[in-house]
Amino acid sequence: MTDLSRAQKLFLILSAVFVANAILAEFIGVKIFALEPSIGIDPVHWSLFGQSGTLNFTAGVLLWPVVFVMTDIINEYYGRRGVRFISWLAVGLILYGFVFAYFAIHLEPAGFWVGAGQSQGVPDMQAAFVATFGQGLWTIAGSVTAFLFAQLIDVAVFHRIRNATGERWLGLRATGSTLVSQFFDSFIVLYIAFVLGPQQWPVSLFLAVGTVNYLYKSCFALAATPVLYGVHKLIDGWLGHDVAEAMKRRAAEP
Repeated sequence: MTDLSRAQKLFLILSAVFVANAILAEFIGVKIFALEPSIGIDPVHWSLFGQSGTLNFTAGVLLWPVVFVMTDIINEYYGRRGVRFISWLAVGLILYGFVFAYFAIHLEPAGFWVGAGQSQGVPDMQAAFVATFGQGLWTIAGSVTAFLFAQLIDVAVFHRIRNATGERWLGLRATGSTLVSQFFDSFIVLYIAFVLGPQQWPVSLFLAVGTVNYLYKSCFALAATPVLYGVHKLIDGWLGHDVAEAMKRRAAEP
C-alpha cells in the first residue's frame, strides 16, 4: 500500500471535518435556541421590517462557522475543484442521511421503547424521534439548495479577490467570500422552506429573520478570522514552506 503524501492526508482531514460538521449542522438544526439566555444576557428586542422579536437561532449555527473556515482552507490549498468536489460530496451525504432518517422513522417501534423515556419527561419516544428527525421536505430542500449555492458563490468570490490581490490579504478573501456567500445562504433557505413552503411567511417576516440570521453569521465569520490565520500557519508548518506555496499556486489556477 502506497503511503499517502501530507497533501493527501491534509485533504482527507479537511474533508472529514467539513462533511461531519455539515451533516451534524443539518440534523441538530431542528432545535431552535434562544441566544440571550444561553449566554446569560438580557433579551435583545430587535425590530426590522415591521417585525420584532428576540434572538432565536437554529442550533446548526454552532457548527456552520467551522464549515466556513474549512471552505476557505480547502479553497486556499486545493482551489475551486477541491471546494466543488467536497461540497457536492457533502450534499450527497446529507441527503443520504435524510433518506435513512426517513426509513428509521417508519420502522415499527418496539413497544417497550415507546414509553422508555417517561421518567425523563418524554411520554412517547417514537413521537419525539419523528419530531426530531422528520424535517419537512421544504426545509430539507431549502437547506441543501442554500448550502450548495452558497458554496459555489464562496469559491467564485474567493478566487476573484485572490486574483485581484495576489497572495496578500488572506483574511480579506476568506472573510469577504464568506460574507457574500452567507448573504445568499441566509435568505435562500428561508425563502424555499418558509415562503414557498406550507407556512407561507409574509415578505416582512422573511426579510427580518433573514437579516438577523445574516448578521449573526457575519459576526461569526469576522470572529473566526484570527482562527483562520492560526490554522494556515499550522498547515504551512506541517506541509513545509515549499510544498505549501506550490499547493497555493496550483490552487489559484483557473
